[in-house]
Order: sequence, then structure tokens, then C-alpha cells
Amino acid sequence: MPCLQPPKHSDQIKVAFPVDHALLLTFNRPKSLNAMTPQMTEDLKALLDWFEEEPELWVVIVTGEGRVFCAGADLKAWNTDQQKGRSNEQEDVAANVHGFASLSRRSSTKPIIAAVRGGAYGGGMEILLNCDLVIAADDASFALPEVKRGVMAIQGGIPRLAYSAGHQLASEMLLLGKTIDAMDARNRFGFVNTVVPASQVIPTAIATAQQIIANSPDAVQATKLGLLLAQKHNVSEAMMTHTWSAHSKQVYKGANIKEGLKAFAEKRAPKWTNPKL
Repeated sequence: MPCLQPPKHSDQIKVAFPVDHALLLTFNRPKSLNAMTPQMTEDLKALLDWFEEEPELWVVIVTGEGRVFCAGADLKAWNTDQQKGRSNEQEDVAANVHGFASLSRRSSTKPIIAAVRGGAYGGGMEILLNCDLVIAADDASFALPEVKRGVMAIQGGIPRLAYSAGHQLASEMLLLGKTIDAMDARNRFGFVNTVVPASQVIPTAIATAQQIIANSPDAVQATKLGLLLAQKHNVSEAMMTHTWSAHSKQVYKGANIKEGLKAFAEKRAPKWTNPKL
């Protein structure tokens, strides 16, 4: 893979390329439990916008440095704004099209993997609910405790949790502000894919990314589009919109479909090329 040059960013986000075609973004405020700052959000927006446009990158992994994935918003700063009458939450939420940390409502056709060690709370939980795959440590915990602080999970977490868990289980977390463990998150609530020891979270996330990368990037991105459309339309509308999309055209008219079928006929591994939408 050629040398990639990510956009400028602060040391609050660490950037790495663990394997070809994969980007690893690490929230880097461990002493503050990776609570999100405006600078982190600005960095993440720049990096993720770049990721979306960079054809060499096919998958992104997001994780947190230290003992917590992300504790959500910086409530001390929020309190200061609220007490001084400087808060404009409704306007801010509506204006931020990609949601909390530029992630919780981002509609990317490239797969996003969350690698969770420690815990994910509030906005941190809303981030991972918008990820395609979630790898969690066996000692991880999850909560949407906003109601305990007089606020709410407004950045996309409510409908996504209801979609994955169903109304009653979602209510258990949202109305009680209840904290759950990794096994509950996987077995009852359904938003965690894999539970592993903490030391294996990042290696497992990278191995999962490699499984995605082994597939045609054209087909993966078009399939991800189909998943996004399924959240917005009924079956017939989603199917027709997907069929006539630019991503579907790329799958059926691009080079990778020819390579995939030829490799199957020749009994060898395919050699994929970057998508060209």
C-alpha cells in the first residue's frame, strides 16, 4: 500500500495503518476517559472525511486509549455552558450531520469496526451503535445514563438501540440508565458481535478487518449501502434504490466482479483493486 498522508490532527487522536487497506483511529485522552472534546470531534471529522475519499482505505477501526473506550461528552464543559446559558443543544444536534464525534450518525458505505475495552457510555455508546461490527472486552460495560443527568441520548442512539434490541430491552437501558456487561450486550441486546479478553480486542478487530478486506471492496461497499437503505425504507423501496445506485453499478460493471469470478474458475485467491465510483 502506498504511503498515506492523513490530514493534520491533534494528539487527541492517534492514527495507524495496522494492515493494508485498514485505518485505526484511537481516542487519546485516557486520563479523561476519552470524553469527547470539540478538538477531538474536529479531528475525527477531518480524518473520517479523508477516509471516505481515500480509495486505498476500505475499513476503519475505532478504539480508545486506556481503560475506557469513550465516556461520552465532557459533562463539566457542558455544565459550564448550560449554567451560563450558552447551550444550543437542539441547533447543534441538527447542524451536526455526522452526529456525536462525527460518528454516531455517519452514513459511510465503508465498514466501521468498534474495538471496545473498558466501557462505552453516553455518546461513546451512541458511537458504537452506529458501527457495523463491535468487538468488546469480556470486562467491558455499556450504558446510556443520560436520563440520570437530565439529558437524553439524542445523537442517534435511541432509534439504533430500539432497532437492534427491540422496544422493551432498549427501554431497559434508556429509561433506567442501566449499565450492562459485554455478555448481555451480545446475548440479550444484540449490539456486540464478539467478546474476547481485553488483550485480544485490537488483534481481533484487525483480524475482522482482514476478513472484510479479503472480499471485493466494491461488493462490500455496495452491500453496506444496502444495509443503510434497509434502515430508511421498506423492503421494496430499499431493494429498488439499492439496485439503481452507483455502488451497485460499480459492482456489476467494475473490474472486481470479473476478477472474483475468474479467480473462482481458476481456483485461486482473487486480487482486488481499489473501487472507482
